Amino acid sequence: MRPAWLEVNLDALAHNVSLLRERAGGVPLIGVVKANAYGHGSVEIGRELVRLGVWGLAVATVGEGRHLREAGITAPVLLLGGLHPSQAGEVLAAGLIPSLSTLEAARALDQAARALGRRAVVHVKWDTGMGRVGFPWEDAARVKAALEGLEGLEVGGHYSHFADAEENDAWTRSQIAHFEAVRAAWGAGYLYHLANTAGILNYPEAAYGAVRPGISLYGLWPGVGLKPVARLLARPTLVKCLPPGHPIGYGGLYTTQGHEWIATLPMGYADGMPRLLYNRATVRLEGHNHPVVGRISMDQITVRVPGPMSLETVFEVVTPDFHPSSSLCGWAELTGTVSYEPAVRLAARLPRVYLRGGVEVARADA
Repeated sequence: MRPAWLEVNLDALAHNVSLLRERAGGVPLIGVVKANAYGHGSVEIGRELVRLGVWGLAVATVGEGRHLREAGITAPVLLLGGLHPSQAGEVLAAGLIPSLSTLEAARALDQAARALGRRAVVHVKWDTGMGRVGFPWEDAARVKAALEGLEGLEVGGHYSHFADAEENDAWTRSQIAHFEAVRAAWGAGYLYHLANTAGILNYPEAAYGAVRPGISLYGLWPGVGLKPVARLLARPTLVKCLPPGHPIGYGGLYTTQGHEWIATLPMGYADGMPRLLYNRATVRLEGHNHPVVGRISMDQITVRVPGPMSLETVFEVVTPDFHPSSSLCGWAELTGTVSYEPAVRLAARLPRVYLRGGVEVARADA
């Protein structure tokens, strides 16, 4: 196996699922595994979430859903966002539950389903204030009349998405009120879901029939008891002592101050480590953090270490915590973004090893 790999702790994932269930009052979870499960590996994470009893999974693209099906996952898979009419046949072939945001997509799906002699189960997406995708909440009655006339469709659920449940209480409460208006127009008998991670944690009263945790499944939300589930590990390919005044890396952005031991680790920005972290990030070894020095290359980084060491030494390039310079959340802070971004950028070429009870239970090679 490549000497740089992602290790995923399924016990931490189970802990996060349990915590989120409790915060949501025990309603079912729809596990969001889009973007390769936020970089953690959608197939193995999806299998584990199904084992842990989620209602189903959610993805962003037809290809992501097809990937789960080809891996043998048979649980419900919700296609988030808005369905493009041209994708109607693909969605049916993959056995996904599409989201409807337009009547054009509804009619295309209805036609494709009737041609196959079946009814397509759909969830209706509502714009309750975010302004991105979804039918306008004010049109709930009109949309209901239109969809009820399409015999190839079966509406199974309704949902919307919070725009700023982290900080904007007035906006969030207006979205809840608008979603309530949709519920009033459509009535009982459907799966209603609204709360994302921020909604689960800050507005548990909006749990409805299910919740859709995303980033929180992977523990990348500090301060509420969640556990980051992944760490990025690497063995050095070279450890050497450089003399004083020796530049390191492209552009010579670091120069040794004295005789310094430098370890080269075989991963870089093509594996998801932001290039802007040069001379700022650290990696961990035996409980101590050591600085990444010099430019981060596409495939390699260089680390200042205390002395000579074996090439079998294992460094934690990403630590499973919230450390300010060695965790995914720390990377996000250092580069001015959110934890989602460095997580989803963890490259597919990194092998992934999955542990339960400290024992490897699955592996996904690049």
